[in-house]
Amino acid sequence: MTTAHELHAKGLREHLAPALRALGLTGWRRTFSLPDETHWLLLGLVERPAADRVPFTFDLSLVRRTDWTAAALPGHRPDPRTRYGVETWRARIGEVLPVGEDVWWEVLPGPRWRLPLDDAVAAVRHYGLPELRRRAEADRTSTGETYLSPAELEAVNAALLTASVARVQRAELAGRALVLTGAWARGDGVARIVLAGTAQGFLSAGDERFGTVRCLDTLGRELWTFPVEG
Repeated sequence: MTTAHELHAKGLREHLAPALRALGLTGWRRTFSLPDETHWLLLGLVERPAADRVPFTFDLSLVRRTDWTAAALPGHRPDPRTRYGVETWRARIGEVLPVGEDVWWEVLPGPRWRLPLDDAVAAVRHYGLPELRRRAEADRTSTGETYLSPAELEAVNAALLTASVARVQRAELAGRALVLTGAWARGDGVARIVLAGTAQGFLSAGDERFGTVRCLDTLGRELWTFPVEG
């Protein structure tokens, strides 16, 4: 009897990879990208092999080509399954699906073994790729007033790197607030403490254009606002 591992390998080779290429993605093995002049729009297959099955999902990643070149990291292009700290946005595909949480597919023996592959391709087609394209276009046409020059932003990021905190990807003025965007998470206490200090540094400059500093994750979700009210 064909095992789940054998069906998984066959499904990737004969069904998943060809279907992704038919959607306009290029790539090999388990990493793919959409053609774009200014950004790397990336899709990576993530697997979690077990004894009798191989659950899989996708990582999505958006990286400015200029940022990737400046970082001088190994490889022709970023691997979407790796967190480098230079991403403009990254997420698991489940975060952009209607369920809004981690989603894994499994290929199992039986007459309907291809259905999870078809469902995974549909998720990429209808949610993953449109979100990547939307994020890239939004990054190209950001309407917020940029607050820091590239050199000033790099100086801030160098300090964050020293504390092992993800870089600030954008610093913009919006509605009397300085909005910082980065690959942070609400549960990351170290990031919160370090960013609180960073925010205090910005506020101490006495710039009349903003009175608060807001920190957002790469999905645009509110994380923290400084100074903390109450």
